[in-house]
This record gives sequence, structure tokens and C-alpha cells, in this order.
Amino acid sequence: MGSEISNVSPFPDPRAFPVQVGFERREMERIFNLYGRMVAAGHWRDYAIDMGKDAAIFAAFRRASERPQIRIEKRPANRNKQGLWVLHGEHGQVLKRGDDLAAVLAPIERRLMKLIKK
Repeated sequence: MGSEISNVSPFPDPRAFPVQVGFERREMERIFNLYGRMVAAGHWRDYAIDMGKDAAIFAAFRRASERPQIRIEKRPANRNKQGLWVLHGEHGQVLKRGDDLAAVLAPIERRLMKLIKK
């Protein structure tokens, strides 16, 4: 009178589930390094991170109640088109695109240098 398993369920296909896009450790180190210097310069005070199935987004704010001053987006779907990284300004305009995070962050780095020199 042994019980037999009559229903066998196949293991779900991993491609059926959405994959979450995230930042790698080195990417986060570079982004937080810039964020920390901008905070020290008194330019930013808050940040938010959103990781979805299409993109990972880092947003920096002057004040938490405002819209983000910059948004750094990692979009793997655009890797072969316009580039993996996109830097957006406060009003949503695209400031820079590319495959190299350092090059995409260059406009913010230049702005930081101007803030420090004043």
C-alpha cells in the first residue's frame, strides 16, 4: 500500500521569469564615490535606487521632496544600440550615453570640479 506520486510537475523555465537588472559592485563604488563627493560639496542630499526588469536607476536629489537632479540608468537592452549607460538631467533630458560608466559620469565630474574651485 505504498503511495506513488502520480503527478510530476516540470521545473519552471527560468526564462519565463523576468530578470532584475542591477548594478555590479564596481559600478556602485564609482557611483557612490561621486555621490559622496557631491554631498561633501553641499550639492546633493539624498538618493534613490530602483532596480526593475528593464533598467537599474540611481537618482540623486538636492532635497528629497524635489525631482532628481540627475538619473543614472543602466539599460542592458540598449547595449548594442545607444550604449548601456544613460545620464539624464533634472528635466529628463539626456546628457550623455555610452558603454563606459566613467565617460557617462564625466559631465557630473566636471560640474563637481567647478563647485570645488568656487
